[in-house]
Amino acid sequence: MDKPKIDKLLLPVPMAKSRAREKKVRTQFWSKFRAFAAHIPFAEDLAAAYYCATDSSTPLKVRGTLLAALAYFILPADVVPDFFAVVGFSDDLAVFTAAMTLVQAHVTDEHREKARHAMETEID
Repeated sequence: MDKPKIDKLLLPVPMAKSRAREKKVRTQFWSKFRAFAAHIPFAEDLAAAYYCATDSSTPLKVRGTLLAALAYFILPADVVPDFFAVVGFSDDLAVFTAAMTLVQAHVTDEHREKARHAMETEID
């Protein structure tokens, strides 16, 4: 996925769309995470991003950026279908890396600790 497409995906959206993304992420993230976490090298960072995005003390713009990246991760059809093992997550990784580059200072030690705990309990 090229940079202009990633940048467009991560742009701020109206509040209604942001709320819809948050609802989708909250309801669908963990099932997709459980299914694929063992196959993706950035799983712990992905979980930390989830906790940051759903933390009410995280600034709204940061939450929006992370919710966009997380919503892209859970989409069943994206540029490279995820069922193609590791290669299928290359576009997800590109979007996620761009988002994390923008907001990494807001992903706290608490978010990372919750992510480590999730890695221990959510993955069979």
